[in-house]
Amino acid sequence: MHSPSRKDFVSLTFTGSGNYNSKQWKRQSCWRKWKQLSRLQRNLILFTMALMLVCGIATYPTVTEHFRGLTVVVKEEGGHVLKPVIPEVLPESDKQNQLLVPEPPSEQKRAPDKRGPPGLQNRLQKKGNGSDIQVEENQIQEAKKADIEEGEKPLVKRGALIEADQATEGGTAKEAENKVDVPAVEQEDHSHKEPEVDRLEAVRDAFRHAWKGYKEFAWGQDELRPISKSYGEWFGLGLTLIDALDTMWILNLKEEFEEAKTWVSTELSFNKNVDVNLFESTIRILGGLLSTYHLTGDTLFLDKAKDIGTRLMPAFNTPSKIPYSDVNIGKGTAHPPRWTSDSTVAEVTSIQLEFRELSRLTQDTRYQAAVDEVMQKVHKLEGKQDGLVPMFINTNSGQFTHLGVFTLGARADSYYEYLLKQWIQGGKKETELLEDYLQALEGVKKNLLKKSSPNRLTFVGELSHGQFSPKMDHLVCFLPGTLALGVHHGLPADHMELAKQLMETCYQMYAQMETGLSPEIVHFNMHEGSIRDVDVKLADRHNLLRPETVESLFYLYRFTKDRKYRDWGWEILQNFNKYTKVSTGGYTSINNVRDPEYPSPRDKMESFFLGETLKYFYLLFSDDPELVSLEKYVFNTEAHPLPIWPSAE
Repeated sequence: MHSPSRKDFVSLTFTGSGNYNSKQWKRQSCWRKWKQLSRLQRNLILFTMALMLVCGIATYPTVTEHFRGLTVVVKEEGGHVLKPVIPEVLPESDKQNQLLVPEPPSEQKRAPDKRGPPGLQNRLQKKGNGSDIQVEENQIQEAKKADIEEGEKPLVKRGALIEADQATEGGTAKEAENKVDVPAVEQEDHSHKEPEVDRLEAVRDAFRHAWKGYKEFAWGQDELRPISKSYGEWFGLGLTLIDALDTMWILNLKEEFEEAKTWVSTELSFNKNVDVNLFESTIRILGGLLSTYHLTGDTLFLDKAKDIGTRLMPAFNTPSKIPYSDVNIGKGTAHPPRWTSDSTVAEVTSIQLEFRELSRLTQDTRYQAAVDEVMQKVHKLEGKQDGLVPMFINTNSGQFTHLGVFTLGARADSYYEYLLKQWIQGGKKETELLEDYLQALEGVKKNLLKKSSPNRLTFVGELSHGQFSPKMDHLVCFLPGTLALGVHHGLPADHMELAKQLMETCYQMYAQMETGLSPEIVHFNMHEGSIRDVDVKLADRHNLLRPETVESLFYLYRFTKDRKYRDWGWEILQNFNKYTKVSTGGYTSINNVRDPEYPSPRDKMESFFLGETLKYFYLLFSDDPELVSLEKYVFNTEAHPLPIWPSAE
C-alpha cells in the first residue's frame, strides 16, 4: 500500500477583524513558513546567503586590501588613494625572534618582471624605447616618487639603509619593497651625498652582525646556519673563522680578531682523520693563514700555515703529478672523487699562489715545485682552443678530458685569474704565464664574447663542441677586475674598455632582478625584438652571497676613481641587508632572487661572505689606496692578499 500523499502547502484561515497586513502579522507569517521548511532547506538557504556575503566582500578591492593589511584608504585632493600601511613598531623582545628575511607571500602573487633595472630604465628612456613595459615601469617609479615625497622616508643608521630589515621584522615584505624601490636617479643622487665613512661603518656593522650569529651558534665550526641557529660542517676546521681573520684585521675589528686568534692558538688542530678538498683548503685555510701572518707579523699563523700545507702535499702523489682532489690530512693519503679519476682544471691550477708563497717563507722548495710542475704540464697540453682550456683533467694520464667544452665559469674560471696573478706575484718574470693569459683573452674575444638584445650588453658565454650558449655564471664576474688589474700592470689598454663593458653587465645581473641581487646563472637574449636582456631559469635563481661582482667593482674603482662603481656596490650591499640579513645574527643565501616577497632563505652563510664579499665592500668604499696596496699585494681567489715578491727574487 502507498502511504497517503503529503501536501506541500499550508492552509491558513483568518478570523476576526484584525489587520492582517500589520508588520507583526508578517513577522509571524515568515517565521511560521521558516519553521515549516525542512532542516536541509534551511541550511541551504543559510549557506547561500553566507556565500553571497563572502563573495561580495572578496570582490570589493578596498576592503580586501584593508583586511590583508597591505593598504589603507586615504582621502586626498582628487579622490581616494591607497597608501601602504605603516607597520607598528615591535617591542624589542619580539624583534629578537623575527627574521629579517621576508615572510612567505600571500596567495596573490605579484606579476613577474614588473620591476626592471633602474639604471637600464634610464638608458632606455634616453634611447627612446617606447615599449609598453617601460611606460608602465616609469609610471610605477613616478608613483613611488610621489609616495616618498609624501613622507615615506627611509630610516638611516650610520649611512646604511636598514628599513628593509625593520619592515620585514614589523610589517610585510610588500611594505619593505615599496620603501626601498625608489627611482634610480634619486638613489644615485642620494648616495653621492653619503659620506664614505658611513659606508665603511655600514660594512663593519654587517660584519659584526654576521660574526654575532657565527659566535653564538657556530663558534669554531665551518659554516653558520643562521635561521635554524645551528651550524654545518664540511671539514671540521673552522672555515668561517679562518677565512675571516684578515678581514677583521683590515676592518680594524681588533676585539673580534683577538678572540678568533685565541681559538686558532688553543683549538685549531689539523691532526684529524678527515678528508678535505685540496683546492678549497688551500685557498681558504692556507691562503687565510698566510695572509694573516703577513698583515700581523704573528708567527702563530705561519706555523699553522706550514702545518696544513705539509698535510696537503700527498695530493700530488699521482702518476701524472696532477693532484687528486681530496686529501686525508690525518692519515696522509689522497684520492680522487669516488665517481671519477678527474680533477677540475680550475682546482689544480688555482693553488699556486699559496704554495709558492709557502716555499718562499719556509725556504722549502717542494711546495712550489709541486704546483709549478702542474702549470708546466697544462701549458704544454693538447686540447685547448685559442688558449681556452677544457674543464677537466685526468690525474692518471695528465690529459684534458671532456674535450670541446669551454667556459669562464665554474671548473675553469680561476685558471685564467691565476695565470695573471702568478705572473704579478713572481715579479713579472715568468713569460709563459703571461703568454697563456694573453692568448686566452684572445680566445675569449673570438669564441665567447657576444652582445645581448635589446641593450647590447657585452657578456661571456660558453662553447660546447662548436655550439655557442648565452649562459653566464656569476663566477665569470671576476673577469672585469682581473682585466683591470692586468692593465694596471702594463697590459694593453683595450682590456680596460672590455673590463668596463663587462662590469656594466655584471651590475645589470643584479639590477634586472626584482630583489636587486644576482642569480647564480643567467642566460642572455640575443634575438632581435627581445624585451629584456636577461632570463633566469628556475634552478638558477639562487644567490649564495658571492663576491665576484663586488671584487671587480673594487678593482674598477681603485683604478678609475669613477664613483658609479661605489654607488653600484652600495646598492648591492643594501639589498644584501634587505633580503638576506637574519635578525638573530648572520646572513643567509636565498633560493629566489626573482621573488622579493619571499626569496626563500637557504639557511646557510658561506665562509666567503666574511672572507671575500664584505672585505671587498670595505676596500671599495675606502679612500686609502695603501689599505692593501695593489702595488704590494696580489689577492688569491679567496680574497686573501699575498705579497708581490721583490724583484730581486
